[in-house]
Amino acid sequence: MSAPLRKRLTLSMVNALTPDTTIWDTDLRGFSARRQRSRAITYQLKMRVEGKIRWFTIGRHGQATPEGLTWTPETARRQAIKIMGNPSIAEKPGATAKPVRPLFGDVADEFLQLHGAKLKPRTLEEQSRIVRLYLKPAFGHQEIIQITRRDVETAHASWKAKPRAANHALAVLSTMMNWAEEQRYRPQDTNPCRRIVHYPQRNRERFLQPDELARLGEALNQADKDGLAMPPAISAIRLLIYTGARLSEILTLRWSYVDFARRALLLPDSKTGQKTIPLNDPAIAELHGIPHLANNPFVIVGHIHGTHMVNLQKPWRRIRGMAGLDDVRIHDLRHTFASIAVAAGGSLPIIGRALGHSQPSTTQRYAHLTDDPVRQLSQVTGQRLEAALRAKPAA
Repeated sequence: MSAPLRKRLTLSMVNALTPDTTIWDTDLRGFSARRQRSRAITYQLKMRVEGKIRWFTIGRHGQATPEGLTWTPETARRQAIKIMGNPSIAEKPGATAKPVRPLFGDVADEFLQLHGAKLKPRTLEEQSRIVRLYLKPAFGHQEIIQITRRDVETAHASWKAKPRAANHALAVLSTMMNWAEEQRYRPQDTNPCRRIVHYPQRNRERFLQPDELARLGEALNQADKDGLAMPPAISAIRLLIYTGARLSEILTLRWSYVDFARRALLLPDSKTGQKTIPLNDPAIAELHGIPHLANNPFVIVGHIHGTHMVNLQKPWRRIRGMAGLDDVRIHDLRHTFASIAVAAGGSLPIIGRALGHSQPSTTQRYAHLTDDPVRQLSQVTGQRLEAALRAKPAA
């Protein structure tokens, strides 16, 4: 995450500011220096006045103050302290500070810092990426109060080449606008993202067929035998296949989470919160075969002592290539687990629990797979009924 810089403002630090950068002073809450896209640097103060967040521009770095001094971090800090003691001086004729309305970029930084503290690290990382790549380039230099629905529609349309990312950016922006209303940066009920239609998305579902699974199994065995992939990588792939777990859940799995007696992985936290993943016989056998290294709490160990593996993509690409499955993603192993579970007669609610879905709609994507087991059941039932009808009655 690109968090706002927080240090005690010094002259050398302000002079070194790069465009579109804000430094918040650690000694005086709400006091900051910001360099806009131009080379101009301004000192600002953000504070709550009568329950409302107010922004004040104190002065431009290097220019003269009304007293004939020069705006520096120290002179601006002294003025900020005066405004804190008496905000009304900023609204008097000839005052050395005037109220300003915050730019979207500044509010986005504050949103990621304050609201982001409530998010899971992976969610915060993804939202920070969306803000950096999509939202700041589109709105960073606009006052947040001035952003309209037309502005959002224009930006959303400019992202249409990547509909999934466009929809995600719109969702993050909507959350941010709601938060901005709570902070009184915008009037209530003015979220400009409302009623903007999302682009249709096609969920890519790839399920491995029995012959493909056989090829994958053979490739795993060959890679293990020939040393084409490290044993932890091979074990991780097998556990993903046998459990239907998410990649992050397997890579960060600790031995303390493995309960052989209860035949389960007891995850204290996951994408959907606390979670229990049941273990079948193949998964248990795989876990028993993994060395438990001293001073390393992780099941799938990394290259650095005491750490877990962080990237499975390189060995996965090698192994799937050996199996002739170049179009298969790691996440498709989770889809395959679900498809096999459906074929075995599992109900969607139970499969959803096994996969850790928080919303039934997520599991519903597998609904069409239930047709085959139903068809098979109907076939067997019909055959038995036909046989009963043809049987000779008992005397």
